[in-house]
Formats: sequence, structure tokens, C-alpha cells
Amino acid sequence: MKRHVARSCRVEVTVPAPVESVWCVVSDPTRTGEWSHECRQVVWLDGSTSAAPGARFRGRNHSGPWRWSRTCEVLSVDPPHVITWRTIPTWRFVDSTEWTIALEPVGTGTRIVQTFDVVRCPDWWEWLVVRLVKAHLDRTSALTEDLVRLGAMVSPPRRASAATSEGPGRAWPRTPG
Repeated sequence: MKRHVARSCRVEVTVPAPVESVWCVVSDPTRTGEWSHECRQVVWLDGSTSAAPGARFRGRNHSGPWRWSRTCEVLSVDPPHVITWRTIPTWRFVDSTEWTIALEPVGTGTRIVQTFDVVRCPDWWEWLVVRLVKAHLDRTSALTEDLVRLGAMVSPPRRASAATSEGPGRAWPRTPG
């Protein structure tokens, strides 16, 4: 059995959407439930309504049989390129992780890079997580799939080609018969 949770991770995808379109979604934590495999809902706290340093929000999460919520604090925002937040440690959830989503224009699309760094995790807490939330041992594929879903949300729909059953290389449009 693997005995450690991943202390850091970096995933990236390139999507056919402009940076501004991706930024509209990632800079609003309340939209995270639309594309995350684990976070189901986010609400602003303490009167916050947008991402700014010090703004707090609560995320409600679900992984396997486990459900929990975490309070997070926005650490920095550099529109439309980078947002960073952290989970706030409490008596109930003693760990803390810093998350960053960075956007970079690539042609007419956007490279989305998501990273996390566990900045606080006592050994006894890690022992529990390893046994109870196995999905946190390696989050690379789940987080990559999140970014793919995010990209699908913000990318323009693909145009249908004029394909027919006339064989390869033939793109004659069908006419109503």
C-alpha cells in the first residue's frame, strides 16, 4: 500500500478557447462544481462576491463514500492569468493545500495549468487520508480530466463537417431524397 498522499501535482491541458473565456469560469469559484470531479458546490462567505485576496468561500466535496466541506481563502488574483487559493486548516481538517490555476494564451487557445502544494499535513492526518480517501494518493488523472471538462465548457462548439456515406475522401453533402 502506498503510504503517502501526493504533496504536489501539476497538470495541464490546452483548449481551443480564448484566455478570457476560461478566466470567466476559473476566477469564479462558485462555478467549480460544473467541472470538478470532487467539488460539488461552492458558496462565498463573509459577504464576498468575487475573487480577491482575502475573499473566502466554502467548497462542498465528495469522493467515494466521503463528503466534506472546506473553507478556502483567495491568496492572489492576476486577471486573466492566475488565481491562487488555500484550504484553511481547522481542528477538524488540519491540513492546508495551496491551489493555483494559471492560464497562458497559445495561438487562439489557452494552456490551463493547475497545481497544488500541500503546505501543512501532520503525519497522523496523512495516515488517515491514505486509508480513507485513496483517490488523494495520486490525483494526476482526475485533475487532468477536470481541466478537459473545463475546456469543453468554454470552447466553441465544433462545426459539423459535410460527411456522407460516399466513402473516404468524399465530403459531398447529402440532399434530401
